[in-house]
Amino acid sequence: MVEESHLPKLHYLNAVLKETHRLHPGLPLLIPRRPSETTDLYGYTIPQGTKIFINVWAIHRDAQLWDRPERFRPERFLDHAAKWDYAGSDFRYLPFGSGRRVCAGLPLAERMQMYTLASFLHCFKWDVSKGEEIELSETFGIVLKKAVPLVAVPTPRLSDFKLYAKAD
Repeated sequence: MVEESHLPKLHYLNAVLKETHRLHPGLPLLIPRRPSETTDLYGYTIPQGTKIFINVWAIHRDAQLWDRPERFRPERFLDHAAKWDYAGSDFRYLPFGSGRRVCAGLPLAERMQMYTLASFLHCFKWDVSKGEEIELSETFGIVLKKAVPLVAVPTPRLSDFKLYAKAD
């Protein structure tokens, strides 16, 4: 079974999750903010109280920030793992926000996603129904979701279910 102590060693799985969040952020627009005073930013004047939305979906697919942004390439997060500080001020990768306004649940969300996905991959072989194509198109709204639901069929990897139980 997958243990919490295994998670830091699963570098590629961590990169897959980061790349998934880059291409398919849960919230395509971050929660809006309003400046407390009029601000000049890169030649634009933003009046006090203006509602500002950050388009994470567009930032994560910007060719000026990402090499081949439309391609699913988890290796991009392995190549320079140390530079991806999205809890700080690197505003290229924002699936959970950034800086002082980063999602408070980020550490829990990351660990839960890693643990759940690692456990699912360890315990099951995954397939789609015969003849079914995987459709990746999305519908846009407050949250991003698949236009056509993915039906994945799990098959136990190990024949003896006792092997999935935690040993005492």
